[in-house]
Amino acid sequence: MPYIHRTPTGAIDSLHRQPVAGADEFLPDQHAEVQAFVGRSGDEEGYSKLDADFVRVLEDVIDTLIVKNILNITDLPPEAQAKLFARKGFRERQSQRSLHLFSPSGSNDVI
Repeated sequence: MPYIHRTPTGAIDSLHRQPVAGADEFLPDQHAEVQAFVGRSGDEEGYSKLDADFVRVLEDVIDTLIVKNILNITDLPPEAQAKLFARKGFRERQSQRSLHLFSPSGSNDVI
């Protein structure tokens, strides 16, 4: 998909799965004109990255509140607890696979 039909001015008028009369030009799904026609501006990827970064910030805030005994993990609904534990477990597994350039001595000194 999609085969496109254009208006006389060249704008996309409709999308089709198969070529039909007047719609035999093929464009890939990710083509900017197709994305604009279906209402995607290309900013969604940027928002997804911002959302992921913001979720990480929220996770860190919750961790900080728990460490400072301002919030108990049991104060959160069970669904939220499960999601936090799942994310924390995933992050720990990813961290174990990453390259560690500094010793885990706890020292912040750069050698």
